[in-house]
Amino acid sequence: MPVSLKDKVIFITGASRGIGREIALRCARDGAKIVLAAKTTEAHPSLPGTIFSVAKEIEAAGGIALPLHVDVRKDEMVQEAVATAVSTFGGIDILINNASAIFIAPTLQIPMKKFDLIMSVNARATFLCSQTCLPHLQKSANPHILNLSPPLNMQAKWFKNHLAYTMSKYGMSMCTLGMAEEFKDFGISVNSLWPKTTIATAAIEVNFPKGVYDASRKPSIVADAAHAIISEESRKSTGNFYIDEDVLRAKGVNNFDEYAMNAGLPLCPDAFV
Repeated sequence: MPVSLKDKVIFITGASRGIGREIALRCARDGAKIVLAAKTTEAHPSLPGTIFSVAKEIEAAGGIALPLHVDVRKDEMVQEAVATAVSTFGGIDILINNASAIFIAPTLQIPMKKFDLIMSVNARATFLCSQTCLPHLQKSANPHILNLSPPLNMQAKWFKNHLAYTMSKYGMSMCTLGMAEEFKDFGISVNSLWPKTTIATAAIEVNFPKGVYDASRKPSIVADAAHAIISEESRKSTGNFYIDEDVLRAKGVNNFDEYAMNAGLPLCPDAFV
């Protein structure tokens, strides 16, 4: 039986736009309490969405929002945000490590400043946020950590064109692998979720040709899959590397046209799948 997310406290990193925003809105429809932990407090000319605009959307959808300005690379900001969430809502039930930085480049073309950025936002921040939330998750009746990261696959083809980025995303996935086993006895479910196709987010729009964006699916497919995962009993499923379409097919979804940016256009498969 699915577990209701009503009044559950869900801490989401990078929730001011894209997939994080969609997950927040999906959970808000169940009456969840959403902690929006992200950097964007002022609208960007070409990237709409702030923690405050999303907070209003959450309230309108039936949830309760706590927008917090957080740079997940900074220990003190993460620790303060978690403390604020706990003092405001009384605990944390679910952590969604959604914040991510992308820089696709071969080894000779990646500045170390970019290397440090993607490693800090992807692998390090996932570890940091999980570590900081874990004492509170241990007190929850149905605790989950969900990392937006790919299945681990050691084939060289996933590394050769963007080694640094793969290392950073696989770092998130290794957190899933290790923490699922480490915290299994506490009943904390730790899983990863990754899309089967590219998703129409700002990251795809900025970093890839327009044709890729047009052949992508909407962020709502990942949000629906995430909602399904974190609505499960935590002790029943941990250490999995889920693919969004597979999760929804298991829930009885067979027609995915509603998720396509352009129905009928061949979809662009995502990296790592």
